[in-house]
Amino acid sequence: MPAAPATPPDEPRPAPAAPRSPQSLTDLFVTFTLMGLQGFGGVLAIVQRELVDRKQWLTQEEFLEDWSVAQIMPGPNVVNLSIMIGGRHFGFAGAMSALAGLLALPLVLVLLLVMVHDRFPDDAAVAGALRGMAAVAAGLIGATAVKMSAALARHPLPLAWSVPIMVLGFVLVALFKWPLFYVLLAFGGLGCVLTYLRLKV
Repeated sequence: MPAAPATPPDEPRPAPAAPRSPQSLTDLFVTFTLMGLQGFGGVLAIVQRELVDRKQWLTQEEFLEDWSVAQIMPGPNVVNLSIMIGGRHFGFAGAMSALAGLLALPLVLVLLLVMVHDRFPDDAAVAGALRGMAAVAAGLIGATAVKMSAALARHPLPLAWSVPIMVLGFVLVALFKWPLFYVLLAFGGLGCVLTYLRLKV
């Protein structure tokens, strides 16, 4: 009888790509400066695209975790996130570099825009431009929320639990005007406890 064909050896699997990280304080400063300059009306969409898709300093799951922590800390969430990322890679100098990049040039632009608005407070073109920027910002935030929601499928908490928590939190804040702090404290705490219990099983 002919000999059975030899089983081919297992092909070596490609090694996972090494996670990227900021190359220097200058890299941190320039990256957060560009994010700050693009973030008219809110920088969530810009931050997610730059840090996850373009720079790949964070995975989608890591971004959600860091953003959640930044959200519940006092102060603007994107400022908290910049300090966290800068400090994680370069310590205090990195935190200050990322923060300076996020705030320095945008601060100058905001001051210039305030001067223009004060000079033409009743101009219809200025009012229309501001309304248009607000609409674009709302669309960007909505698109980012949809994109980030894909990570929920890989979360230890089942969607059947996550979605009701998310919807109830939205209803209480958006419709019933509950303070965001208490909603985050209650439902964020509930989500943490349920996730912990799932991981312990």
